[in-house]
Amino acid sequence: MMVRSGNPAVRLGTLTSALLLLLLGFSATGWAQSASAPALGVQDQGPPPSTPAPPGPPAREENSGLINEMGKLFDKVPSFLPPLKSPSETMNDLSRLAKPSTMVSGRAACPVSSNGGPDCKQAADQLCQSKGYKEGKSLNADSAENCSAKVLIPGRTRKPDDCRTDTFVTSALCQN
Repeated sequence: MMVRSGNPAVRLGTLTSALLLLLLGFSATGWAQSASAPALGVQDQGPPPSTPAPPGPPAREENSGLINEMGKLFDKVPSFLPPLKSPSETMNDLSRLAKPSTMVSGRAACPVSSNGGPDCKQAADQLCQSKGYKEGKSLNADSAENCSAKVLIPGRTRKPDDCRTDTFVTSALCQN
């Protein structure tokens, strides 16, 4: 049974008592836990241990955490990376890739290769040789349908061999 009082001082005292009991209940479990470890600023004055523990090799426990696994990965890194080149080897590679070249424009027909497609490498070489260079690579190409005059005859049905597609190199990158 709960007694209510109209006096605010009695209610405040009852509330304060309840909070105090609640805090004491929580702090009792905290005291039990901290009995083995001294509080901050308080030193234990107990007797020193009679014999020190013999030092043994430190037991290293394998930690399978993320940091440990990343460390293992970094240990293996040099095994799967290519070897580093010296600065002179790197410069030689760059100079081999950066040959001086010039872009030229024109029009050279790409002959049909053995597989039926256009061979534009040969056309690019031909276009570059016409400009005084040794060889070239195709940059742009253009295609056009070339039909015989038979297609223009009114009423005639178009046959598969009446037209063909011609490919032309229109610009090439030329080198000496």
